[in-house]
This record gives sequence, C-alpha cells and structure tokens, in this order.
Amino acid sequence: MTQSAQQLLEGLDDAQRVAAEALLGPVCVLAGAGTGKTRAITHRIAYGVATGVYAPNRVMALTFTSRAASELRGRLRALGASGVAARTFHAAALSQLNYFWPIVVGSGLPNVLDGKGRVLGQAAERLHLRVDTPTLRDVAAEIEWRKVSELSLDDYERTFDARSDGIPPRTPPGSLSPRQATDLQRAYEALKDDRRQLDFEDVLLACAGMIEAEPSVAMHVREQYRFFVVDEYQDVSPLQQRLLDLWLGDRSDLCVVGDASQTIYSFAGASSSYLLGFGRQHPDATVVRLEQNYRSSAPIVETANRLMRGRPGALSLHALTGSEPAEQAGPAEQAGREPMNVADPPAPPSVTGYRTDAEEAQAVAAQLRARIRDGAKAQEMAVLYRMNAQAAPLEAALSDVGVAYQMRGGKRFFDQPEVRQAVMTLRAASLATTDEPLFQSVSDVLRSLGWTLEPPQTAGSVRERWESLNAIMGLVDDAPEGMTFREFTDDLLARQAAQHEPTIAAVTLCTLHAAKGLEWDDVHIVGLGDGLMPIGYARTAAAVDEERRLLYVGITRARRRLALSWSANAAGPREPSRFLAELGIRTDRAESANAR
Repeated sequence: MTQSAQQLLEGLDDAQRVAAEALLGPVCVLAGAGTGKTRAITHRIAYGVATGVYAPNRVMALTFTSRAASELRGRLRALGASGVAARTFHAAALSQLNYFWPIVVGSGLPNVLDGKGRVLGQAAERLHLRVDTPTLRDVAAEIEWRKVSELSLDDYERTFDARSDGIPPRTPPGSLSPRQATDLQRAYEALKDDRRQLDFEDVLLACAGMIEAEPSVAMHVREQYRFFVVDEYQDVSPLQQRLLDLWLGDRSDLCVVGDASQTIYSFAGASSSYLLGFGRQHPDATVVRLEQNYRSSAPIVETANRLMRGRPGALSLHALTGSEPAEQAGPAEQAGREPMNVADPPAPPSVTGYRTDAEEAQAVAAQLRARIRDGAKAQEMAVLYRMNAQAAPLEAALSDVGVAYQMRGGKRFFDQPEVRQAVMTLRAASLATTDEPLFQSVSDVLRSLGWTLEPPQTAGSVRERWESLNAIMGLVDDAPEGMTFREFTDDLLARQAAQHEPTIAAVTLCTLHAAKGLEWDDVHIVGLGDGLMPIGYARTAAAVDEERRLLYVGITRARRRLALSWSANAAGPREPSRFLAELGIRTDRAESANAR
C-alpha cells in the first residue's frame, strides 16, 4: 500500500473507513443524513484506484442529478481519481446509445426531446381533446411514472381499475377519463415514432433493450465497466434497477449507498425496496451503517430522530457533542465548514403559529433580516415549503425588508444572459498567455462587464446582475492553489455543462423536494399546517409516510438553527400538522395567531 493510499483513509471515522476498505463484492452503505456518505464513497473509489484494485476507466459512479454527478467528479479529481466516470443514469445510457445505435441500427440516434409538453399538446389536438397546461404537465408525469415502472399502455389503463391485481389504483390527470388519458399517451408515442424522437425515459428503455437484444453490446459494456457505485440508491426505479442489472451481468462488484428515510420520490416511481432488500438479494454483502451526523446540532438531530422513530429502515443519528477529538470533525472540515462551536451552544428548534400565511412570511423575513444584520451570511439561510405556490408571500415579505433571495428551481444560473456572456468572455481571455494571479485575471474581465468590488446600493435587476457576476468571482476563492486562468475557465465550462451552480449571496427559497442534497446553517420550514404537511391529497398510509420522510429531509438540511412554523389561515381554519405533535417542541403562538 502506498502512502497516498493510506492518507486517503485518514480522517475517516470507523464506519466510513470500513466502507472505504470494502472494495470488492456487494457492499451496502446505509447512510443517514449528514453522515458524510459522499466523503465515504469518494474516498472508497480513490482508495481503490490508489491501491491498484480499480482501473479508473473501469469504474462507474451513478447518481440522479447532474449537479450531484458534477460534485462527485470534482471530489474524485481532488483525490487523484479523475479518470472515473461519474454520471447520472440518463447520461450513462445516452452515452452508450450514441456509441452503439449507429453500429446496431445503421443510422444516427433519434433526437432526444427536451420536454414532453409540445408533443403532448399536438397529440391532444389530433384527438380533439381540450387539455390545459397543468393537465399536460400531469400527463407528462404519468408518462414518466409508467415508463420507469415498466408498465405497458395496456397495464397503465388497468391501473385506473381499483380491482386491478397488484397495481395500486391511480386517478386520471385533470378532467380526463381513463380512456382519454391512455389514448393521449398512445397518440404521444405515435407522434414520437413518426418523427424519430425519444424522451428521457426512452433513453433508458432503449439502452436496456439494446443490451438485452445484442450480445456484442452487452459484452462491450461489461468489459468497459467492472465496478459500480450507486449513490442515493433509495431513489432507484424499477427501470433503472433493470439497467443496472444489465450493466453488471453476472458480476457482483456493486456498492450502493442510501437512506430509506429520505425516500421522497415514490410518486415518480422510486422504490426503497431495492435498498432495504439488498441484503436478501446479496446474502454475502458487506453492510455498513453510517449514523454519526456531522452536519446538524444535537437538538436538530434529536428532532429528526423523533420524527422517524420506529419507521422501517430508519437510522438512528448520533450528533457530535463537542467533546470528540478534533480529528473526528474531519468530514465537516473537508466539506469546507468550521466544526461546531462548543462555546456557542446551538438553539433548540422552535415551532411558531401565526394567523395568516402573510403574517408568517413577514415574521420569517424579519427574523432573516435580523440574523443578516448580526453578521450571518444570507447564502447560509433557506426557507423551505411544500409547494411552489407558497413562495409568493415569502418573496413579497423578503423584498419589503430588503433581503436578497434566490428561487431554487427557477431560471438556471448558467442560462442567465449575463452569465453566458461572462463565461464566453472569460474563456476568450484565458486563451491568451498571462502571468497575472488568477484573482487579477478574472476580476479584470468581470470589471469590464460591470462587476465592482462593492455591491450596488439598489435592488432589482442591477443588484441581481451583480450577484451573478460576484458568484463567478467567488469561485476564485474556492480554486485550488496554483490553478491557472485556463484551468479555471475549463472548470467553469464543466460547471456550465453540468449546471453546477456557484453560491450566490442570497437566502434560498425552495420546495422540500428541491432541498434534497443541500444544507444551510439556518433553515425555516413554513406552512406546517394540516393539508399542506402532510399534503391534502395524501390519503393513504403510504402517502402520509412519504410526507413524513419529506419533512425529515427538510429538518436534516439544517446545521445550527431550525425554525418551524404554520399559520391558522384566516381564510379558513387550519390546524397545525399532525407531525408537529410528535416532535416534542413547545408551540409558540405569535400574538396575532390568538385572534383565530
């Protein structure tokens, strides 16, 4: 073993080290929120490369978002394993289709649709159906669910029959009848076929079908990739599991990482059954439990544990108390954060009731403004909610008190005109030879585009443009020592391709679903009234359990401060969420809430 390989194990806790050293055979890492799972799996891969067990080009690390894949690549590159492929399932399948389709079919790969809406609208016109935009979006979601669940159109039509055997009954989107919903999907598929088009789910289906039907393709793929790692395995769908099985063939060098308590995409076809049943599927598997939480304060961890106590697959998180030796804080420090300050004891989570949604939003905005004035960073704060529609009063309240915010799930950072212009200008400038420090080179270009060292004392589009350019400037502070201007723009282009956005100095507003995989020092979760959490249409026990897991995800995004709130909603009585009663936190009612 080389010294560099040994160093890759240093700073890992005992459980992480077991995971990192288990290089062969089936491995299942059950990793609770904030337990350093990404650190464990990236060090595992890098350790395998450093010891010679893995050839980098024969390892495939799979995840579910482009941002997560980009983060994996960045961490692996920093650990000396830059040759490892880290991709989403879709990106890996599309790469293989682009290579094999011309060989097998004899023509170029059909075009892949950016979205389903336009084709669905044209299909509805063919059928003389009047379908509004929200219903078209719901039909698109139904198509995705049907395909990843590996149901034929005939199978799908039977799901509307409550008497169907083994398939949970579904409700047609909007005002469509079951027959109309199925006919619309048939027309959509026919239009795609006529135009030689594929949608995202077709990419997975076509890749799986090609491997199954063509032994030469299967042999080539299995020769290329020998070792697989799947992150967020609780989110895998039946179709993705089938494709993973095909990639593996009869081999078992698979490491899966997940947390059943963070299964929040069952409605889209994800199933935690593959994670929870991994030990039965692979009796010889090494199973490692990561339960030491390095993210959240002890009161937040205790709150999360209370919410999930006794639930199938739930892990019992353990919080750092401040008495651990410094080296135990390794995962937190490696993530670029300071370890928990023992001299600044964390505040317990709070629950507050308000009379209306507007008053709730105004109170949260006032608290955020006060924290920022006390020196807290806006980018380390987030307000989370169940539905996008809940954002409007929050946006108004934050604007009223002058707090900058960004909507996660809104317009993507690298799609903004000023950002596209900055990336192109920086790239052009980097092609010229320069001996200037990186900070000087980048700041000179951004100044020519209007960036200044101090922010403009105004709100609106001028400030938003400055924030975008300043976010690019902030990447210089995170750049490795000695990085050249050309290397910086190479990394920037890679971020642009993967939509790996930099941090902007603004409070984040996003849904609980969109918050998955992120974390902040201060988290406010609003709208915790019955009918919103759990959502009103969660009528079955399974649906309510998913809502519970969604709240768990939100709670475990918080590092140091967690504030929960709900409103009675003067327009119609609303009770606090049934989940709040389980948390053991005293509910404070704002004075206005007593006016119900």
